[in-house]
Amino acid sequence: MNSIKIIVPVTVKAKLTDKLRARLVGEASAVAEQMDMELKQINIQMQRELERAPEHEDEIRTFFGNQMAPRQGQMQEALRRKETLEKLAAGAEIVQGKSERQVELKVGDNLRDAMNVEILVEDDKIIAIRG
Repeated sequence: MNSIKIIVPVTVKAKLTDKLRARLVGEASAVAEQMDMELKQINIQMQRELERAPEHEDEIRTFFGNQMAPRQGQMQEALRRKETLEKLAAGAEIVQGKSERQVELKVGDNLRDAMNVEILVEDDKIIAIRG
C-alpha cells in the first residue's frame, strides 16, 4: 500500500470586521440576557418552594442552586466573550470553528503539512486557505 485517505481537521478562522463584531457581541448579549431571565425564574420558583416548605430549606436551596450554577457559568462566559470581542482590534483573526477534509497521503508526504490547514473568512467569504 503506497497511499491512504484520511480525514484531518481544518480550523476555520474569521477576520474580525465591524459587521462580525456586532453579530458576535449581539449573540453573546442574547445568551447573557437569556441566562439572566432563567436565573430569575429559578429564583422565583425557589422562593415559592421555600414559602411552601420552609422546613426543607437546605434541600430546596441545594436543588435550586444546582439548577442555577450552570446558567451562572454560561452567563459569565457570555459576558467575558462580549468583553473580549469589544476589545479586539479590527482585522484580528478569531477561531470560528472546526471542520474536516479528506486527504490522500502517500509514502514520503509530510504529515504536519497535511494536518495544519486553516480557512480564513471575512464577512462569510473565504479569503485564504493556509497550509
